[in-house]
Amino acid sequence: MVMKLFAIAALLAVAGIIPNSPPEASSDKPLVVAPYEPTWKCEDCTAEEQYVLAELQEQTKITDKNALATLMGNIKQESKFISNICEGGARVSYEDCLSGGYGLIQWTSIGRYKGLGKFCGRFACDPSSLEGQVRWMINEPIFQRYLPEFEGRGQTISQYMVPAYYWLGWGIKGNREIYAWDYTKRMILV
Repeated sequence: MVMKLFAIAALLAVAGIIPNSPPEASSDKPLVVAPYEPTWKCEDCTAEEQYVLAELQEQTKITDKNALATLMGNIKQESKFISNICEGGARVSYEDCLSGGYGLIQWTSIGRYKGLGKFCGRFACDPSSLEGQVRWMINEPIFQRYLPEFEGRGQTISQYMVPAYYWLGWGIKGNREIYAWDYTKRMILV
């Protein structure tokens, strides 16, 4: 069997289909290896929760577990990570949510709601989709204003709830802090 493989390889090399010898290593360019940077994972979270957690880390400089858990807890309180949810629970497209908040963080004010639509129109994303809303959420000017408060501060969840309030302007605190504490127990650094 091994002899047959060598014979086939020799025929392919003669025919020019595969090279006769391995390519030479280039010694004039050093191999650059990026250092591995661990990230927070939540293996028993839903696919939507995992996506948001990954994007928050990939698209920002947030590395603090409590900061990430606070953001995740707030999103869970607002929408349970359902992107096409209109305030009150109706599952509708972006265009069909005619009152109240919409989406992951329940964009309520007309400026924030229209901002989602304009952003997705400009950057070819679906304003009803998880992916489009996460892109807008991270790039939204209000989030960008409070983002430094979540990057590298090393605070408690209660302390992170202050900038989370200013980011979202919630009317009812609800279980956001309880959800955040739950995420801290489920997240592992990998």
